[in-house]
Amino acid sequence: MFAKDRDLVVLEPGLHRDIAWMGQRLLSGIGSLVGTALSINSGSFVDAGIESGHVVLFDDVVLEVVSVESDLQATVSLMRADTSSNAIPGIDASNQKVEVYGYGPQIGIVHRQVLGMIGINVDDENGLSEDAVTNPGALVRLEALGALHLIYSGAGASGRNGQKFDQRARMYRERFASERERVIAMIDLNGDGIAESTRRPNAFVLDRA
Repeated sequence: MFAKDRDLVVLEPGLHRDIAWMGQRLLSGIGSLVGTALSINSGSFVDAGIESGHVVLFDDVVLEVVSVESDLQATVSLMRADTSSNAIPGIDASNQKVEVYGYGPQIGIVHRQVLGMIGINVDDENGLSEDAVTNPGALVRLEALGALHLIYSGAGASGRNGQKFDQRARMYRERFASERERVIAMIDLNGDGIAESTRRPNAFVLDRA
């Protein structure tokens, strides 16, 4: 997938605090933070599938996972504008609630849709794979906006303050449509690592029979 949970939070900072119940709870426990080192008393980051790009709620403070060092320790950061930047330490604290929610299913649905929009059918064993996209970073925002639309649409349908969530769902649908008009995917057609084609996800791609 092009987008990760942290990319959703960059666009919607209140996501994990407001509607975490729309995600999958991957981890819940007690932990301590010293600088950028987050340790938990029980459970396992590894077994829970936590990795770079996931988001942690530490005493209701949103932190992004930079890396997982072991079952009980991960390197985290306050939200960064760029994942290549150094990790930003949070406020040291001990014995605080640690929760990790994931939105992989929603991102996965949009991921398949985005690939289909640029002519990549992941079910076609003889066709192009997503590795053919040489500029995946250009599609992160598009995928994140689509996932946020799905998440808020689901939250609105659940009946919990549904009108408010429906409004946000419509906003993200509009932003997704606008992003489709802007973004360009670079496609490597022959596997040499060089893009021979450019495709916009605002038009269907017809392959030769």
